[in-house]
Amino acid sequence: MNTNVTPCNTPVLATRFRHSQNVSQHMSSREIAELIGSSHDNVLKTIRALVAKGVVSSNDTPYVHPQNGQVYREFLLSQRDTLVVVSGYSVELLARIIDRWQELEARAVQFQIPATYAEALQAAADQAKENQSLRLVILDQAPKVAAIKRLASAAGAICISDAAKQLQVPPSKLFLWMEKNRWIFHRGGSRRWTAYQPRITSGYLVHKVTALKSDPETGEDRAAFQPLVTPKGLAYLAEKNIGASL
Repeated sequence: MNTNVTPCNTPVLATRFRHSQNVSQHMSSREIAELIGSSHDNVLKTIRALVAKGVVSSNDTPYVHPQNGQVYREFLLSQRDTLVVVSGYSVELLARIIDRWQELEARAVQFQIPATYAEALQAAADQAKENQSLRLVILDQAPKVAAIKRLASAAGAICISDAAKQLQVPPSKLFLWMEKNRWIFHRGGSRRWTAYQPRITSGYLVHKVTALKSDPETGEDRAAFQPLVTPKGLAYLAEKNIGASL
């Protein structure tokens, strides 16, 4: 498929289609090429490849150029097919998503304009009630959002027990949760906790390395690892509200 067609242009195309929806129920491949900054030939190749896969419908139409009077080929696409064409890779999955989006959009279109003054007043009252509910939700969530931002901006990693205090959960339960959810584990017969590598890679945990005395029998150097929770990991745990499940 032609990679010049990028998904970042999808919102622009959706807006363009809606603005012209009262005039035409289709968008031409020429207009798509213009909007995404690609050549018409490349867009045609992409559309034909999708038609061959059965992902979009074929609507190959002759087009007479207004300047030279010559006849060219173009495709007239529905809104769904337009969005599928510009969505790039994995079009089959994206087509399902777009179908769902259209379904939701169709429901929104069903909104009826109030026919009487009384209906208009009721609609305004309902909207005011909904706005008030949203404001209450925002006010309720504001302290939680501020706390998460504070945790995320904190400096330095802390031990799991201190993290439990920050999250206001019992340390023993946080250890159990982290073991169950594959954040930490016991290596071999050791009683010390070790962090799973994916959690380290994600930036949620780090290891504090402490040098120990050399092995008395082999003389090899030894070290102890202690998993610490980073500010990013602490913010993640707070956002997930794991205390509610403990």
